[in-house]
Amino acid sequence: MQVSGGDLQRLRQLNSLSSIRALRESRAPLTLTELSAQTGLSRASVGDVVTDLHQRGWITEVEPTPGTMGRPAKRYRFRADAGHVLGIDIGVHKVLAVVTDLTGRIVASGRVAVDRSTTRPERLDAVWRAVEAALVASGLAAADLWGVTAGSVGVVSREGSVTRVEALPDWAGVDLAGHLGERLSCPITIENDSKLAALAEQRLGVAAGVQDLVYLHVGRRPGAALILSGRLHHGFSGATGEVGLMNITGWRTMAVELEGCPVADGAPPEEAARLVFGAARAGDAVAREAVDVYARRLALGTAAMVLTLDPELVILGGGFSRSADVLLPALQRALEPHCLRVPDIRPSTLGEECVALGGACLALDQVAERFFSSEGSLASPVAPQRLG
Repeated sequence: MQVSGGDLQRLRQLNSLSSIRALRESRAPLTLTELSAQTGLSRASVGDVVTDLHQRGWITEVEPTPGTMGRPAKRYRFRADAGHVLGIDIGVHKVLAVVTDLTGRIVASGRVAVDRSTTRPERLDAVWRAVEAALVASGLAAADLWGVTAGSVGVVSREGSVTRVEALPDWAGVDLAGHLGERLSCPITIENDSKLAALAEQRLGVAAGVQDLVYLHVGRRPGAALILSGRLHHGFSGATGEVGLMNITGWRTMAVELEGCPVADGAPPEEAARLVFGAARAGDAVAREAVDVYARRLALGTAAMVLTLDPELVILGGGFSRSADVLLPALQRALEPHCLRVPDIRPSTLGEECVALGGACLALDQVAERFFSSEGSLASPVAPQRLG
């Protein structure tokens, strides 16, 4: 059977995709023999592919380990610095932007403080200041970014519009994609902040490799998100995880149990929870009861998701997760009467960078779809426009 030039070109592209995928996923550089074993390609085919990928800037040769005897085999790694993406967390109290390489490693970040009284124009300006600070720190220009995902407080539709926000009265309806598109030419995605936090934990944090999980944002503004079969679950309209909108769960007012505790008398609402958790940790009975009431209300919405999805893991994220040593046992006790099986519950490990990192992860997924999927182009990476 005669093989056409188009068929040969397609075969070479598939071989290149298979090789670059193996190099991207490997924790260590690979020799040609190791790459051949992982891809199932002949060593000769792998040699041709590696030469091409190296010339195009996707991979680089790694220097031999010092002290190696004899002539060491050449080793290659994926060039994570070939491109960069941007993740943005637009929250109530901060705007955080992080620039990452193609593995999700943070290269630089920029942070601007905001609060509930910050107006929409001021918050949008804070977004630019955070982005510009991250770009300057990374030495990159806006044109170097391959993708951007911004996470916003509130309900975000599948089309990327913020449809409902209780924490910020003037934020609903904001055109974030349009605003970012004024200065950024790369693909832009808008997503709910809790969903991005869940994605970050599943890719880079405590839930690495877990296929089914519930993410809880525990704080003065509660929220939730779902990962199913290893993928972020949006639902039909993008409103998954919004169980707190049901008054029966008590999620909207459960932080009041902490803020109204006598232990926190006179403290600002932002400080009350920390004082109550600290007192409960020290054995104060009144503080422990306040934590238990909070946990029982949190358990209602959580149990509904657990019984529906039967997840492997529940993650505690958000500001209150810093007191997981106190809150987690209380939540576990509160879930037991409602659940057939109480899943493993773990605190977040990514801290305040969680949402922005999740944004970078989603942007990287879209980069992978454009370049590294079977429908991708695998074009040569573009050299960055270094600032300075």
